[in-house]
Amino acid sequence: MEEIKSDATSLRHDDILPQIHKVTSPPKQTLFQEIKHSFNETFFSDDPFAKFKDQTTSRKFILGVQSVFPIFEWGKGYNLQKFKSDFISGLTIASLCIPQDIAYAQLANLEPHYALYTSFVAPLVYAFMGSSRDIAIGPVAVVSLLLGSLLTDEISDYKSHEYLRLAFTATFFAGITQMALGILRLGFLIDFLSHAAIVGFMAGAAITIALQQLKGLLGIKHFTKKTDIVSVMRSVWSSVHHGWNWETIVIGVAFLAFLLTTKYIAKKNKKLFWVAAISPIISVILSTFCVFITRADKKGVAIVKNIKKGVNPSSVSEIYFSGKYLSAGIRIGVVSGMVALTEAVAIGRTFAAMKDYSLDGNREMVALGTMNLIGSMTSCYVATGSFSRSAVNYMAGCKTAVSNIVMSMVLLLTLLLITPLFKYTPNAVLASIIIAAVMGLVDIEAAVLLWKIDKFDFLACMGAFFGVIFISVEIGLLIAVAISFAKILLQVTRPRTAVLGKLPGTTVYRNILQYPKAAQIPGMLIIRVDSAIYFSNSNYIKDRILKWLSDEETQRIASEFPSIQYLIVEMSPVTDIDTSGIHAFEDLLKSLKKREVQLILANPGPIVTEKLDASKLRVLIGEDKIFLTVGDAVETFGPKGTNL
Repeated sequence: MEEIKSDATSLRHDDILPQIHKVTSPPKQTLFQEIKHSFNETFFSDDPFAKFKDQTTSRKFILGVQSVFPIFEWGKGYNLQKFKSDFISGLTIASLCIPQDIAYAQLANLEPHYALYTSFVAPLVYAFMGSSRDIAIGPVAVVSLLLGSLLTDEISDYKSHEYLRLAFTATFFAGITQMALGILRLGFLIDFLSHAAIVGFMAGAAITIALQQLKGLLGIKHFTKKTDIVSVMRSVWSSVHHGWNWETIVIGVAFLAFLLTTKYIAKKNKKLFWVAAISPIISVILSTFCVFITRADKKGVAIVKNIKKGVNPSSVSEIYFSGKYLSAGIRIGVVSGMVALTEAVAIGRTFAAMKDYSLDGNREMVALGTMNLIGSMTSCYVATGSFSRSAVNYMAGCKTAVSNIVMSMVLLLTLLLITPLFKYTPNAVLASIIIAAVMGLVDIEAAVLLWKIDKFDFLACMGAFFGVIFISVEIGLLIAVAISFAKILLQVTRPRTAVLGKLPGTTVYRNILQYPKAAQIPGMLIIRVDSAIYFSNSNYIKDRILKWLSDEETQRIASEFPSIQYLIVEMSPVTDIDTSGIHAFEDLLKSLKKREVQLILANPGPIVTEKLDASKLRVLIGEDKIFLTVGDAVETFGPKGTNL
């Protein structure tokens, strides 16, 4: 005890005993261990098989079934109280779903009953396999428009049987794409479509959809098949004198005003959410009754006419597995499947965060893929999560995915009993329902926030937005993906570097631009590299460091500051380095020797340290010039007393 006490006392009284730790290499791993670790981190970071460890065979089987069908997991704790909440939620979203489905089918250039089929089958499959408690499944405006646009590019006659077959084929391959991404655990691929690009794409698609509804809202019979704003507005104004129908306009505008008013009421008072939820079905009922008793259809008001009655017929034989439309079906399926997947996962994550439960992204992809795969065989087209219906589902107090089952059963009854009643529903009301629904996709606040936070993100948003409204939906999507990738490439190839200085009274070194009071060390230049060093950026980083060195030398000579003798590179943000990066440091070392400046590395991570050892670069730099912290390096080579 006395010896320990005397040691502690001597340390307290000693002013110059800094503890400098050496940078050690991590334990050596075999090639197999490295590959296994990288593979697990990439594809199994959530460790999905952990729950199967040390379990009996029967228990593993049960856990396996629950993994594929989560309903058997949460269903054990299901009770009457939860069912009451789900039943009310299911009825509420069904009342919103039916009129929206009839309207959305027009965006895909399909008969209304195919959208109703979709809202019967898809939610039923998802309820058994999905992990989200709040998402409401069915046709959505953006995917319907995208699908319709891509299909008409291949087959212009959308009333032909080939068009319908291609729609089922695209749905089949959309399901295959989604399921494959989930099974192969490649869900991270959808993250390449940035939030900014999605905001712009959705807003552009919403405006495009709304403009397309001018045909139904104004009663125009001859309308362009193009989706760009110039073609649409030319088509609208060219028919202003002979193509508009005033009865149709009165019906459409009146019910659009009613729908927007109910949305405003629901937005102001969250408890009155049901007012906006039931307003579409009320609009359909009232407008249908008005057209029927006045026979406005004989005065030029376009109506839905007959909606096929009955349950979904099989469509397995309708899918193209060969022939000239197979490649088109695959391409359209992949594109629409990816967009549908992105929308569904984004919605699912939003509500999961609000209710504080976890959402398994890969499980969601398998569920959505299976849903669309089965849907393609039962006369359905691509379905995904609907934000408007999911929001209503959430606000109605849903507890589980049973609300989707309730909605599905209501759709079944509708298909069996009610569809003939929609015969006199005016297209103008369906147009107003779509316009009211898609207005929520234009998120001006999000765009303003993007401008404030990141100008490049705002550029991505605007690029996607203008691409959709001025060219086409698919080109807008392509622009969104291209700009997202461009941002990644720019950040990877042109990483940030910063000159560090010491904060007064501390041993902390920070960016001198962020902290103007941070003082640079005489005779030293400290630079931090804020990225991994790869072939794509290694030369840029080397040149940037030398540029910093030249600029600082010029400034210090002018200010009579001591010339730079040591260059310290802060490596803590450098998570990895490849052979190009090693060669860049070797070249940097040669350039510094010519300038009589010594290179010092501070805090290289385990992977970087391992590669420095393997390449012998550590020996070239010198063991005594690699430190755990910048403070240690300054303490060793800097002016005495700098770190005090």
